[in-house]
Amino acid sequence: QVQLVESGGGLVQPGESLRLSCAASGFTFSAFYMNWYRQPPGKERELVATISGGGRFTNYADSVKGRFTISRDNVKNTLNLQMNSLKPEDTAVYYCNAKIGRDYWGQGTQVTVSS
Repeated sequence: QVQLVESGGGLVQPGESLRLSCAASGFTFSAFYMNWYRQPPGKERELVATISGGGRFTNYADSVKGRFTISRDNVKNTLNLQMNSLKPEDTAVYYCNAKIGRDYWGQGTQVTVSS
């Protein structure tokens, strides 16, 4: 079965960096676009970044362009999100997502940006 397991969240100060990872299993990872979503406290879940199966094409929410980088390792079946210049408004639970007939989600990882 499809499994997505995020890691790498934590508490950082504004301006610092974090790298999130998502370990994927149970499907042909390289065949599917993958996404990172986030859900800030009290708000709806929003799409942060998308990457094509081969990794050639990426897309970002305007709020993170130039600061976040999505990448993938199709040998290790891992999805990554490098987050630089973090801001308090980046505070959220971050989710790995695969759309394989339906949405599959990981359990989420908390990112808190606070001084």
